[in-house]
Amino acid sequence: MRTIKGMIYTDKLCFEPGEITVSGDTIEKIVICEAGQLTGEETEQYILPGLVDTHFHGCAGYDFCDGTVEAMRAIASYELTHGITTITPATMTLAEDTLLGICRTCAEAVETETLAEGIPLKDVLKGIYLEGPFISMEKKGAQNPAYIHKPDMEMLKGLQEAAKGMIKIVAIAPETEGAMDCIREGKDSFRFSIAHTCADYETAAEAIREGAAHVTHLYNAMPPFTHRKPGVIGAAAEDERTEVELICDGIHIHPSVVKSTFKLFGAERVVLISDSMMATGMEDGEYALGGQPVQVKGNLALLSDGTIAGSATNLYDCMRTAVRMGVAMEDAVRAASLNPAAAVGMQEECGVLKAGRKADILIADKVLNLREVIKSGVSVAVK
Repeated sequence: MRTIKGMIYTDKLCFEPGEITVSGDTIEKIVICEAGQLTGEETEQYILPGLVDTHFHGCAGYDFCDGTVEAMRAIASYELTHGITTITPATMTLAEDTLLGICRTCAEAVETETLAEGIPLKDVLKGIYLEGPFISMEKKGAQNPAYIHKPDMEMLKGLQEAAKGMIKIVAIAPETEGAMDCIREGKDSFRFSIAHTCADYETAAEAIREGAAHVTHLYNAMPPFTHRKPGVIGAAAEDERTEVELICDGIHIHPSVVKSTFKLFGAERVVLISDSMMATGMEDGEYALGGQPVQVKGNLALLSDGTIAGSATNLYDCMRTAVRMGVAMEDAVRAASLNPAAAVGMQEECGVLKAGRKADILIADKVLNLREVIKSGVSVAVK
């Protein structure tokens, strides 16, 4: 039994003074109190839910697309020790056989593997984000054009079978041949996300009506939002069911646009992602993303042609960057915890602190310097 006092990010989606009691792997109770009942030190201790990264490719020198148990363990451990307690790592645009192997290995690994921290891999790695191959050639970004494939429901079903149901989000360019049929047929089984697309406003709006109520890394790999051609961004803004991903690494999106996006969509519809690649947590140098060489310097990761290739920043640091950009702390925390959990259908499992839930808790100071990570009641060393 352990009691933690401080400013708690409660299920009211704001910080309130109180204490959390953890019993075993579960939050036993949360008691809210008057601010005066906390000591000065306790009022500067902030208690957050574990973060949820639904879209990233790698970290710590490993890529999810390595397709090895070693990579999956290393990625999950790095994320966990940096405050991200639930993950759904992303594939890239690769050959079907390669994707099948990644899905199969992941499904097997979560059933058998335990992290060095003593936590089962399945408690951290909760799903797969399929980013490609159903994308536009013109907006491929850092994806390998050799493996772009028209949307194919039978292929998708085969990948999901190999993954034993772990695929949570499927990226798709709605203007490509077969995309609308794929969305219509699969919307009850998959969450489709508009991604790497040349879609105009009308096409994007149709895709959203058909069930693609998610947008992959907003602003990136899609037409710009203009006063005569609102495109994907305008269509998504109009539909209140649609949530949008945002990369707040300080590279992908200008601070003004980040703040404007929270105002346009509301904090309830923004999903912070890291889109991080294997160089995250590593020194500058040459790495790879989906088999393509990437040069990394600081937070900037580039292909040889100058295309931005994911990020080199983890989700916790992206959340802190959003706050430094001017996003309210309460909104940034929501966008990195509850919103992504809801986007992949796990809002009843994680993303919020509630009695009876697993004790996935972060302890930080008032400027969000991370002090401790607790996963299922187990204290994990912060790195």
